[in-house]
Amino acid sequence: MNADLRTGFTAALAAYVIWGCLPLYFRVLDGLAADEILVHRIIWSVPTGLFFVTLASQWDQLRGAITLRRLGWLAVSAALIGANWLVYIWSVQAERVMEASLGYYINPLVNVLFGLFFFSERLRMAQWVSIAMAAIGVGILTVAFGRVPWLALFLCFTFAFYTLVRKQVQVDGRAGFVVEAAILLPLALIWGSYLIGTGTAQPMGDGGWHVPLLLASGPITAVPLICFAIAAKRLNLSTIGMMQYIGPTLQFLIAVLLFREPFSLTHGLAFVFIWGALVVFTVDSVMGQAKARRLARAAQVT
Repeated sequence: MNADLRTGFTAALAAYVIWGCLPLYFRVLDGLAADEILVHRIIWSVPTGLFFVTLASQWDQLRGAITLRRLGWLAVSAALIGANWLVYIWSVQAERVMEASLGYYINPLVNVLFGLFFFSERLRMAQWVSIAMAAIGVGILTVAFGRVPWLALFLCFTFAFYTLVRKQVQVDGRAGFVVEAAILLPLALIWGSYLIGTGTAQPMGDGGWHVPLLLASGPITAVPLICFAIAAKRLNLSTIGMMQYIGPTLQFLIAVLLFREPFSLTHGLAFVFIWGALVVFTVDSVMGQAKARRLARAAQVT
């Protein structure tokens, strides 16, 4: 493995491990309301993002993101990721981390469907099989939960639409992140002021350990996104595709082993279908990448 690939692999691993361990961070802040944590996450993301933009000397990218068209798209993506953050924080506090992990397990399959509907991409038979298996898994979980897993579906589709919108904006990940956080910042300041004014929140939580933990919300939000951007430039899609399941797997293990969320045989059967769908999907993606490389080499020879 050369230095470039090693850097990409390390960056991807760091991103997915941080995302996978986020439930532990939000559980430590359990005494604070989800909206209060979200306010801090947005506020401290702005200086953190600006720091990394400065570190990478990407002010030209940031200036390039500030056009009417790009600001319009980034406003939509900011609303989507803000809603996703809020519901995810709430899911940890509501002890529904396992259901949240389901959303991120099925997200890649929804991205494939979006490719079909929005970009007229053709799906291979294995992709249809994986989507059908995931649908069966979600159906079984609906029986297990006694309701449709709306939380998982909300997290899945908000992030899928976020990815779709960001595809429309040709801007560096760091610069786009700063603009999104800056768009959300006025709303966060207004809502935070309202919470403080009504006495339902303090400027820095309950003090003590809440102060450094809340200040850390900016880096905890920005660092994995930046690591992912670094990895995406150095690794092929099949490698990233296989590694992206590290996050929800860690979330799932934390939910079951540490948070002791209910996990019955019905839950197990549902996840067998979902994990099976991901195996089919990943193997097909790897084989598709390998076939594309062989065809490319053959075209060069001829």
